[in-house]
Amino acid sequence: MKGRSAVLVAVLVFVADQVTKGLILDFFNGAGVGGSRAVIPGFFSLTYVRNRGGAFGLLADLPGIWGQLFFVVFALGTVALLAWMLRNTPVEDLVQRLALTLVIGGAAGNLYDRIRYGEVIDFLDVYYRSWHWPAFNVADSAITVGVALLVIATLRSRETNG
Repeated sequence: MKGRSAVLVAVLVFVADQVTKGLILDFFNGAGVGGSRAVIPGFFSLTYVRNRGGAFGLLADLPGIWGQLFFVVFALGTVALLAWMLRNTPVEDLVQRLALTLVIGGAAGNLYDRIRYGEVIDFLDVYYRSWHWPAFNVADSAITVGVALLVIATLRSRETNG
């Protein structure tokens, strides 16, 4: 995955994230935050929520502008660090380059939400009975897959390097 391909993948993740969030905003326009529609009853719903915090709502209680500023600065720093890592990853290391690209695209999608809305729009709701996984979005999914691929790439690298 060369430089242009990596940028294209990151942009596609960002666009897919923003398009799906826009569709959710349109779909739940009248219902507002908390609106929900079962897709697979008892397992999966589209549920419109907003997350002021980080993953799983962590640090959501940070006061007003300070919380928002913290997450924007953290996301900017993360994207910059990952872009530097991507630039320094050999072109032949497809798995690591794809992983970094997915995380960059996802982080950029959630960063855009934080700048535009002051919080992140989530809508994918997986559950069983009263147990709910925290709602998430396309950006979160890309970040999760990217991090999993980074772990795999790291473990593979350790196996081959001793």
